[in-house]
Amino acid sequence: MRSVQGLFRHHGLRIACALAGFLFLSFASIAQESVELAMGQANAVVNLRTKEGVALVKGEWRYSDAQIIDKDFKAPGPSADDKLALYPTGRTIKTHDIAPKAGAKNFDDSQWKKMDPTTLEERRGTGLLSFNWYRISITIPEKLENFSTEGSTVVFEIVVDDYAEIFVDGVLKKSNGQSGGGVVKGWNARNRIIIGKVKPGQVFQLAVLGMNAPVSDLPENYIWVRSATLDFYQSFPKNPDWQNVGEVVKIDASLDKIIIPGTKLEKLAMGFQFTEGPVWHPDGYLVFSDPNTNVIYSYKPENGNVEIYRTKSGYAGINIGEYHQPGSNGLTFDKEGRLTVCQHGDRRVVRIEKKGPVTVLADNYQGKKLNSPNDLVYRSDGMLFFTDPPYGLPKAFNDSRKETPHSGVYAVVNGQAKLLTTDLKGPNGIAFSPDEKYLYVSNWDITDIHNTKVIMRYEVAKDGSLSNGIIFFDMNKTDGEDALDGLKTDTLGNVFCSGPDGIWIISAEGKYLGRIKTPEHAANMAWGEDGHTLFIAASAGLYKIRLLTGGKMPGK
Repeated sequence: MRSVQGLFRHHGLRIACALAGFLFLSFASIAQESVELAMGQANAVVNLRTKEGVALVKGEWRYSDAQIIDKDFKAPGPSADDKLALYPTGRTIKTHDIAPKAGAKNFDDSQWKKMDPTTLEERRGTGLLSFNWYRISITIPEKLENFSTEGSTVVFEIVVDDYAEIFVDGVLKKSNGQSGGGVVKGWNARNRIIIGKVKPGQVFQLAVLGMNAPVSDLPENYIWVRSATLDFYQSFPKNPDWQNVGEVVKIDASLDKIIIPGTKLEKLAMGFQFTEGPVWHPDGYLVFSDPNTNVIYSYKPENGNVEIYRTKSGYAGINIGEYHQPGSNGLTFDKEGRLTVCQHGDRRVVRIEKKGPVTVLADNYQGKKLNSPNDLVYRSDGMLFFTDPPYGLPKAFNDSRKETPHSGVYAVVNGQAKLLTTDLKGPNGIAFSPDEKYLYVSNWDITDIHNTKVIMRYEVAKDGSLSNGIIFFDMNKTDGEDALDGLKTDTLGNVFCSGPDGIWIISAEGKYLGRIKTPEHAANMAWGEDGHTLFIAASAGLYKIRLLTGGKMPGK
């Protein structure tokens, strides 16, 4: 029997991570800037502070001061579905707003002052607490001297003294933890926002809200534009060392119907302690856990930025130093787009409400605390299923804080955790078949070396009960010591399982078709983008691969 310490060493759950955790801040900074550094020199630049540059894109700057106005509003109150005082439903109160709301794509700025682009650096606004708007419509030209713009990637870059927020075609893109892009980057910092891959003749409306700042220490200054450009790149930059990594191993010819022969992985980001629980956000980006560093991160495909989405994602107790993995593990979204989280250190499953508060969905079974919820999945009717091995506890099975005698698979029914099965000592990954007739559960069991690598399949009743459990696939005789972890299914019913040497692909009939070999231990995966991209969380790195099939994304 392997020791718990051996388990942690083997699977990258490093005891030393608590000492090395501070290094991640450096890695995160590298990840955020990696794409920009890889972009290098643009192929063409249009300077929007010159008459010639603005003429190239058939633009015209328009300007208006923004006013701080009095406005009626509502004090915090409950909603029809939520008794917490989080919504503007209470008594009428007085507050303030900014007018006009000029970020809208079709906002009428025809009566605004036309600006000579060479005057963008003139001081504007009213000084102290003040705001203003700069708007310009741009048309992508066919050529910029010898550079053809067809298929190029365009980045709008602006530096506003002091802060800026940017709308592109009426949309202010924002997410938790974001710095820059559409939202404030920093004091006198440059905002860079990727407009996208373009074609000649396309028209985009840009609206920039300028702010005098810092707000808490207002300078005796005004608002002005230090720099404004459109940067054209021949193609979206790729790090050549991160392309075509890993390998697809074909065992059965039918794998060609799932993955185009010759397809390989692409590395997206690196420098993490242990990536886990990826899930595609309804707003179009990936979020994933690093349970070792107690953080949830976001990854933006359009620019490659990695940012902190939620800190202290699983635990904030005074004894956190005892934990190898105190943070969140499995993540998913419900139909309302609310993030649902397995928290190791807090030993519970929670839902993050749209307004920010945390709702505890399950933290005990019959009054006894859960072990450390690991992975989870919603059924289409909204019922939540999750696994609860003890691997998030400091000493796993031998931890004195372990209260339940089993490692269960549960469903949340009528606000309570309902125990579905105790068949497995280390239930881990969990996924439904496309028709939801079956529930698959992978087993990571270090207590029995003869039953460490199996995927179970259960029939599922309407009330969540499981029956007719069978060993769907047995990996005990396979090479490699890696245990089984995350599970997903595609639209054809094929099962994808994190296991020895990468991601194993098994047909709905239980036939081994092949595997995606990953450079690092693969912990979990998620469908994203258009549903045909498989994102893989693998130890220190994040990867993706395109598939012919694809799968259902949570919340869809």
